Amino acid sequence: MLGVQGRVVAGLTVRATMGRKRAFLFALPALILLLVTVALKLAHPERATWPEDILGVFGFSVVLPLTALIIGTSVLGAEIDDGSIVHLLATPVRRPAVIAAKYTVAVVLTMAFVAVPELLAGIIATGGASKLAVGLFAGALAGCVMYNAVFVMISVLTTRAIAVGLLYALIWEGLLGNLVAGARLLSVGQYSLGIANSVAHDPSLNAVLTLGTSIGMGLAVTAAALIIATRRLASFSLKGEPA
Repeated sequence: MLGVQGRVVAGLTVRATMGRKRAFLFALPALILLLVTVALKLAHPERATWPEDILGVFGFSVVLPLTALIIGTSVLGAEIDDGSIVHLLATPVRRPAVIAAKYTVAVVLTMAFVAVPELLAGIIATGGASKLAVGLFAGALAGCVMYNAVFVMISVLTTRAIAVGLLYALIWEGLLGNLVAGARLLSVGQYSLGIANSVAHDPSLNAVLTLGTSIGMGLAVTAAALIIATRRLASFSLKGEPA
């Protein structure tokens, strides 16, 4: 539970994050995914393997990390960049509560803009709430939880969160995580696919990690990222405040 202070911070974060027409930016990757799914369904009514390729590979390698990157770095990174974080830290709100509130908002928004469209696309592609559609939904939910922990941590560690996060998503998750066997054990995308495949049981998803490994490593990465983010934010010092 966030507590009263956390809920106040969360409410302010939602209003700030969803302002300035950012909702369209958040929704754009999912909109592309849905449009591509509808187009392929009309062009290829037969199942084949395109749902696994589009919803699994494209959805988990592009839509999920990209949307999580934009949202996860927006909930806190913008305040750090423009210096307004000083006003928040000057309040009596505990800094772990700040991270918890920001992270919770990022996870919920990413679920709304990624996991729900992933489920809708799965239903469209397979003609109903199939194992593949439900599995992809479960994997996307887990990915939202894990990716946002990483991106919130990055936004606290550097003022160039978007650039660093993009390099992480493209090089580590997009390239090494899919091609290098050893890197898959430290890939959030592979954890998400492993969880999705535990429900879908579809070899076309090319999931290489078991459910136990995916959940265990995912929890470890999420916890480590949030601990690092909390400690880093706690090290921020205000003028007149001891470091």
